[in-house]
Amino acid sequence: MIREMTVNDYDQMIELWSRIEGLAISNADSKSNIEKYLNRNKGLSCVYEEEGRIAGTILCGHDGRRGFIYHVAVDPEFRQRKIGQRMVDLCLGKLKEEGIDKCHIFVLDDNEVGNRFWSRTGWDRRSGFSVYSRDTD
Repeated sequence: MIREMTVNDYDQMIELWSRIEGLAISNADSKSNIEKYLNRNKGLSCVYEEEGRIAGTILCGHDGRRGFIYHVAVDPEFRQRKIGQRMVDLCLGKLKEEGIDKCHIFVLDDNEVGNRFWSRTGWDRRSGFSVYSRDTD
């Protein structure tokens, strides 16, 4: 079952994320930061749950102009069931309802599974620009 993500899912989510090859976890993924993200982007993120176990996640939000998806993860034991695609489609529909017409996802170059998934499911790999990051402190 796909349902809205809540902060109460955090412990199972972080455990799943830590097992997913290619998914980078940072300080931005603390419980308090995830709670802030969910509150700021009400109803946009979801989990796939089966028999009380979180087996899929997707963080989704927007800045009023563009949508962003993070941490799409499906437990390897649950793959090949189109869970990831269903969660992505659900989130894209929610973004559309909020007037957002384009969505981005950042995928690490060496994340082979992730890059195959996004290419296979109709996403265009962008080039011609670089992403720069800096801590705020």
